[in-house]
Amino acid sequence: MIKKDELINWAVELQSIAQNGLEYGHDRFDLERYERIREIASEMMTAKSNLPLEQVKNLFSSEDGYQTPKLGTRAAIFKDKQILLVRETTDGKWSLPGGWCEPNVSVEANCLKEVEEEAGRKVVVKRVIALRNHTHKTRQERIINVCNVFFLCQEVKGNFVKNTETDDCQYFAFNDLPELSEERNSKQELAMCFAANEDANWQTTFE
Repeated sequence: MIKKDELINWAVELQSIAQNGLEYGHDRFDLERYERIREIASEMMTAKSNLPLEQVKNLFSSEDGYQTPKLGTRAAIFKDKQILLVRETTDGKWSLPGGWCEPNVSVEANCLKEVEEEAGRKVVVKRVIALRNHTHKTRQERIINVCNVFFLCQEVKGNFVKNTETDDCQYFAFNDLPELSEERNSKQELAMCFAANEDANWQTTFE
């Protein structure tokens, strides 16, 4: 019997092969074959996810160019041993300020930009806490894996202003965390950030 995870992994591999073939192929017949492989991969994902085919295509096969993981940033900002979290307007849950990296913006600059947009704070980056890889197992809305860069930051100034992405911003102790937006960060990841803040000799972790 085929396991669900096996079929998903096969679909992801087929999608990657097809996308790379469409990027680098030249023969029109090969391009047609790659396009059909991409469609089959989307159909496989539809069969296992029960999502509409068009939604799967938007999530799974709407990009071009070489298939590569998504890159995002998360900022761990501390004050008096408490961490700054923002409340997401999409689900009413809490997360570290952060988001997808923008084209032509460095990873560090993206972190600073996201913090200012979502939390209203200007910060300085002290060091990289970790590079964390998230697959579809932990990011249900993303089929292709995601790499998040966690930065340890220090607040300089600023005040929160309600915006389209977040409607609240507060500092929390680890033993008093609100309901987290698990699609964005986990309690385990926040525990990692607290540990990094307490350890002056913290070594960047990666997967």
